Order: sequence, then C-alpha cells, then structure tokens
Amino acid sequence: MVIEHLTGGCQCGGLRYEVSEPVLGLYACHCAECRRQSGSAHGLTLTVPRAALRFRCGTPRTWSRSTDSGSKLDCLFCGDCGTRVVHLRDAAPATAGIKAGTLDEPVDLAQAIHIWTSRALPGALIPVDRPSYPEEPPD
Repeated sequence: MVIEHLTGGCQCGGLRYEVSEPVLGLYACHCAECRRQSGSAHGLTLTVPRAALRFRCGTPRTWSRSTDSGSKLDCLFCGDCGTRVVHLRDAAPATAGIKAGTLDEPVDLAQAIHIWTSRALPGALIPVDRPSYPEEPPD
C-alpha cells in the first residue's frame, strides 16, 4: 500500500488534517473498544509517521484510556461533532493512527492487517490471504 498524501477531517468540517508522508500500514482492529468506538464490527486505522500529521483547521480535544496491551491511548476528536479522528499511543511515540473513515478518499479494505482477531465478532470475515494476529502484532 502506497499512499503518499492524506487529507481528511471530522463530520462537521471543524477539524481538518493532512499527512505528508507515506502510510505505514492499515489495520482492522477487532477489540471490543474499537468496535464500540466505531459502532461497527471493527475499527479501521491507518498508521502514519506522527511528525507528518498536521491539523490545518481546528484544535482537537483529547480523551485518554488504557488499552488491552497496557499502554495509554490518546483519542483526538472534534469538540463540536464528536468525530474521533486520531489515536496516539504512548507505546508507539513515532506513529499516529488516523481513523480511516475520516479520510477524504477511501482506502482499500482488502489491504488491511487484522488485529485482535481473538475478539472478533462471530461471523466476522477475516481474509485468509492477509496477515492477522490474535492480539497486537509484533513491533
């Protein structure tokens, strides 16, 4: 997957961001927290270099929580419409997780690496030809 430049934002347009370096990975996370946050069968996140992420409009608010793997996750969202746009993990300070549904251009879900598959909903489709991990992938 080679995506060189990303743009996106929240539902109301109050937050806008861009990423000026290539994407490092696309992850479909099946943990309960990502399902809850996305309101779907999994959360979909693009990992990008944190230094390449710039907010061009608005200032995100932050809510933090612990993750199943024991790290702290900062969840950046729009204070007006509530759309979650970015995740920052203290265990991975060089990267940021862009919530793929906030992108201006859609991603190819067929390229996703599936994680926390041990917690996937019954009947969830996890392609056999894509990497998958029962929990966090190795670094």
